[in-house]
Amino acid sequence: MFRKILGIIAGYAAWSVLWLALGSSAQAVSPGSFGEDGSASAGILLVFLAASVVFSLFAGWLAARVGNPAGVSRAPGLWTGLLLLATGLPIQLGSWDAMPLWYHLPFLALLVPAAYLGGSIGRAPARSPRAPVPA
Repeated sequence: MFRKILGIIAGYAAWSVLWLALGSSAQAVSPGSFGEDGSASAGILLVFLAASVVFSLFAGWLAARVGNPAGVSRAPGLWTGLLLLATGLPIQLGSWDAMPLWYHLPFLALLVPAAYLGGSIGRAPARSPRAPVPA
């Protein structure tokens, strides 16, 4: 149980660090893409959506690798996605008027499935018993 919790925390922390780094980098590279009201250009929002999916896949994968070394459960990826959604929902609601609906809905809708898929990919391969070596 401790390893699963550690895996979920690792996946969540990795997603958060990557997201903050992306936001800082995007503002440094393209400051004109962001409005003072918190809005952003359509191009940057598309980059953020794609990055969110990639980061969620990675977070689920990491959660599964750390929290499920035997490879028997997809739970760490699922729980990581749910934690990301629980954090992302109030943040998105706080910027609801600054960004278009076409950004908010896919961003929130893809967090859990992408993390779950990453967790499925991150599961260790099933170990098969070794066949006897012919003499």
